[in-house]
Amino acid sequence: MENSHSLLRQAARSQDVNRVLALVPYANYIGMGVERFGDELIFRLPANPNNLGNPVLPALHGGVIAGFMEMAAIVQLMVLMQAANVPKVVDFSIDYLRAGYDKDTFAECRITRQGRRVANVSIDCWQSNRKQLIATARAHFLLS
Repeated sequence: MENSHSLLRQAARSQDVNRVLALVPYANYIGMGVERFGDELIFRLPANPNNLGNPVLPALHGGVIAGFMEMAAIVQLMVLMQAANVPKVVDFSIDYLRAGYDKDTFAECRITRQGRRVANVSIDCWQSNRKQLIATARAHFLLS
């Protein structure tokens, strides 16, 4: 266990976001990926029938959407701050705006306030059109 934490810290310090994601079992389970454009990170959740909550529509499970957004915020904080440890979630609040269908889903995070020990992150999640969000969230993290 300590070895995996050590590898995660090393990946975060080197700002290798793909390596950080590869070391997180939940990110691998849902198929999460990321593209980096300078300091901007766009997270991607590919269409995957295992992530569906309603196969009739078919629509993504709300918990998968929330987990994807929370994981995006954690990874962004770790990489951009070169964190020594995984930030701890203090609060996570999500607003579901429309159904997320079985197609590629994207998320972008903005660190809105960063103190010595607390970071506030806002996360937007969309599918086909960045202006038509499927969910938005606010998260507060304790940094160590």
